[in-house]
Amino acid sequence: MKTTRHPRPTGYGAFLAPGLLLSLLFLVVPLVMTFYYSLTQWQGVGEPTWIGFDNYTRLFSDADFWASFRNIAFVIVGIAVVPTLLGLFLAALLFDYIGKKHGDGFVSLFRSGLYLPQVIPVAVTGLMWGWILAPEGAVNSVLETIGLDSLAQNWLGDPGLALWMVLAVLVWMQLGYPLVLFLSGLQRIDPELYEAASLDGATWWQRFTRITVPILRPEVYVVLVTTTIAGLKVFAQIFVLTGGGPGNSTLVPAYFAYQNFFERADVGYGSAISSTITLLVLIIAGTMLTRQAREDG
Repeated sequence: MKTTRHPRPTGYGAFLAPGLLLSLLFLVVPLVMTFYYSLTQWQGVGEPTWIGFDNYTRLFSDADFWASFRNIAFVIVGIAVVPTLLGLFLAALLFDYIGKKHGDGFVSLFRSGLYLPQVIPVAVTGLMWGWILAPEGAVNSVLETIGLDSLAQNWLGDPGLALWMVLAVLVWMQLGYPLVLFLSGLQRIDPELYEAASLDGATWWQRFTRITVPILRPEVYVVLVTTTIAGLKVFAQIFVLTGGGPGNSTLVPAYFAYQNFFERADVGYGSAISSTITLLVLIIAGTMLTRQAREDG
């Protein structure tokens, strides 16, 4: 008796083809081209001149490049570390105290208010904060009104203050993102764990550090990875608020690359900066994800 042969399943490769093709066109090809131009001297027109790794040699002896990396370390603190810690603490506070005392509606209102800066265009928030922190802006006007004229400053024009002001704005813009993720993560924690800990006499802080933080570790990793990568690529906030100045006090690698690409027409050198940022992002993301995978078993 002849048996009917069924065709072998071909999998889902065909469904992945459009995504792979788009990734190839809009991700892989630009990355390869950027690395190629980083090995040339090119002003954006005409034929590039091959110079090997000269741009990278120049890069590592460039004081502005190292200044931009010192600044980006502060930016990562402002855009990743501080919002993560504050978001975790505020989420637990809203979940344990404010939600139980005032209801979920108040928590939703608070969460929406803190998340609002995430959905407002960066150009709008940058202009708003530029006006607030201007020498004739809202902050100085309030200080003068209450008789504290001596504290009025050129907040974004003083090299010693500009980066701290940028950090404050970044914390305000970023805080809602971890807060929303942590509030969502708190919903999956078994309430019996908190009840058992309370019966054993645990304080709120002990429940927070021994139950909440360990269980929310996957969310903490996600927030830290995504915000650290966002911090390394930060550009729009610097462009709108300070333009990298005064001097190079708020210069960051992405804005430094932009200056070389479009203001100095040094495309080869700008490509070397961009390639270095890309490599750094891949190393940090790979390291953090590998560590998370090991801890998750």
